[in-house]
Amino acid sequence: MSIFAIYAYEAGASVSTLLFLRFLLAALLFFAWMAVKREPLGISKRQGLALFCLGGVLYTLQSLSFFSSVKYIPASMAALLLYTFPVYVAVLNYFVNKEALRTQTIGAMALSIAGLVLVLGLSFEGIQPLGVALALAAAVFYSVYFIVGNRVVTGLSPYVTSAYVSLFAALSTFGLALRDGGPAFDFGAQGWLALGGIVLFSTILAMACLFLGIQLIGSTRASVLSTLEPVVTIGCSALLFGERLGWLQLLGGCAVLLGAVLIVRSQGRQTERQTEEPDTKQVT
Repeated sequence: MSIFAIYAYEAGASVSTLLFLRFLLAALLFFAWMAVKREPLGISKRQGLALFCLGGVLYTLQSLSFFSSVKYIPASMAALLLYTFPVYVAVLNYFVNKEALRTQTIGAMALSIAGLVLVLGLSFEGIQPLGVALALAAAVFYSVYFIVGNRVVTGLSPYVTSAYVSLFAALSTFGLALRDGGPAFDFGAQGWLALGGIVLFSTILAMACLFLGIQLIGSTRASVLSTLEPVVTIGCSALLFGERLGWLQLLGGCAVLLGAVLIVRSQGRQTERQTEEPDTKQVT
């Protein structure tokens, strides 16, 4: 997604217009898909408010932060910084859901943080702090979105959730575009092709494949496999833009991703034990 965004910016697209069109087109496609499948679209007022908070606030802030970050730092670095989000999820779960921080989780968090230091470099030389702050903010917003989303979308179809989240995000980003003078559609053909890539590959197919993957192998394994995303971004950034991370940065990136995998696996095991305990007590 960050790579498509760079091509769109080169063609003259603004951040707010790009986000507005991304979510608007995604919402239209999701609703069209559900109309073809004849899935019910009705939601309660409470669900509508919750989905607005997810899409119109949290997902909008996350996307705005991430899409803005690649204007200041390399796409590969932005992708790695985004994948510090399992650290924040673990901390939020501790305070919000009272989930204990196991020794393995704490060690994995320390590993990710150490990797983050290596990615940024001990001297931070040549790195624009604003880009780093935006990418880390995107990770924080994504972790809050993750925690809140698990609480409010129970019982809703993933496609209904995605459709309404995209719709409310489109409304919010339209407001951002108005603040910037209104949506501007006069960017070049490269920008429209990049937008199509963001909508089709980074939104529609990404969400659909993720939901199907979760159904087939479970959320924990799916989350672990999703850490391949920044690896793909680093490879494509090197191939297309000539971006090169130093050896220490690559080592740090491996530490960030390994820490993320260990955190997800640790929390997955804890969730499985909590799920099994009531069943054991009931049998007893």
